Amino acid sequence: MPSVSTLTPDAPALLVQLSDSHLFGEADTALLGMNTCDSLRRVIELVCAQQPRIDLVLATGDLSQDGTLASYQRFRDMTTAIAAPARWIPGNHDEPQVMAHAAMHSDLLEPVVDIGNWRVTLLDSAVPGSVPGYLQDSQLQLLAQALSEAPNRHHLVCFHHHPVSIGCAWMEPIGLRNPDALFAVLDRFPQVKALLWGHVHQEIDLERNGVRLLASPSTCIQFTPGSEDFSVNEQAPGYRWLRLHADGRLETGVERLAGFAFTVDYGSNGY
Repeated sequence: MPSVSTLTPDAPALLVQLSDSHLFGEADTALLGMNTCDSLRRVIELVCAQQPRIDLVLATGDLSQDGTLASYQRFRDMTTAIAAPARWIPGNHDEPQVMAHAAMHSDLLEPVVDIGNWRVTLLDSAVPGSVPGYLQDSQLQLLAQALSEAPNRHHLVCFHHHPVSIGCAWMEPIGLRNPDALFAVLDRFPQVKALLWGHVHQEIDLERNGVRLLASPSTCIQFTPGSEDFSVNEQAPGYRWLRLHADGRLETGVERLAGFAFTVDYGSNGY
């Protein structure tokens, strides 16, 4: 399995999650009134200012809004400002074949990363043409293999769709459709410490059987927590950092842009 870091096993690893950037082929295009390229640029600047040493960047789906090659190339170019290896997984808005083309000659789509005393496994929960997610048998087998082959490492498992209720009624039908299959695998391995996903455009920090369940703000628009119907609020874009300690402890937090003014435009390009 690939390793991206020269960290010794007893050193903590610092990860940054960038999620749901929704870039377009044209850099000046807006989503619900927000220029997603500009907001991503500003979040990346914030990351670089706040995190002097980053070991891995995780892009947890919906890198693109329109699935164009130009949007993925722009994401790849923009994130090179962060001096760290990166990994991508697709979301429901992504076009996996186009994403793969943009990731050629790189390790961006390698699904397993050993870093410090941890293993990070990235799963593809996207279903072509569908908003909800599903983990195919091949992905569940990948997960079981990654976990069984590293019994002495702590594990972080990443994918796009939420596997539990997050308290937003309109998002209930568009999460992961087979969470029981996921948890049936995870529950066999006590070394799993945390799950991390995107899709929900808001900060989530829950726990299930001692495992942290984490989701994060988008680098563009934010969904309103606890909303019954589709709703965007005016919280600023942001990112999540995670510090993975050798003893299995996980520290994490969310950082957002300061002084970011945004008014939702429901009459513009929709989500």
